[in-house]
Amino acid sequence: METLNFNCDIYQYRQPLFDRALAYTRDEDDAADLVQDTFMKAFRFSEKFELGSNVRAWLFTILKNTFLNHYYKVKRKNEMIQQEEDLTSVQLAPSASANAGSAKFMMEDIQRSLNALPEDCRFCFCRYFEGYKYHEIAAELDIPLGTVKTKIHVARGLLKKMLKNYKADMVA
Repeated sequence: METLNFNCDIYQYRQPLFDRALAYTRDEDDAADLVQDTFMKAFRFSEKFELGSNVRAWLFTILKNTFLNHYYKVKRKNEMIQQEEDLTSVQLAPSASANAGSAKFMMEDIQRSLNALPEDCRFCFCRYFEGYKYHEIAAELDIPLGTVKTKIHVARGLLKKMLKNYKADMVA
């Protein structure tokens, strides 16, 4: 295609391309950059454009693909940065080196809380925690499945209340 005619043909779509780019980026400067990149790619690959094809659709496809490529590139970069941040020694320190004394106190509190549960709730909860399925516990105790689920739910709620002091330590 003749370069001058090609330039005139694609330039008439500058404003619709800008409007779409603005919808994608929500920033005028980024939208202008995106349109410029679209025109650069259109010029670079003008020999691949087939005469008789829809120029507008071709330009909008270039615009969309350019935006998506940039979006995924930035997303991957941010994920890599996030993963590197997750692996810093400062962030790993609480889990890597814990005070054995505080762990002992925590285990004693957990055991004390388990012992404070009603016997039927404690038994169901401990079995479930050991990996038994609801229906296996129900069969062992010869009680309805719904009753087992309720007892485990009640045990969880009571344990949450009794061990709420540790919640902040676990979230951090």
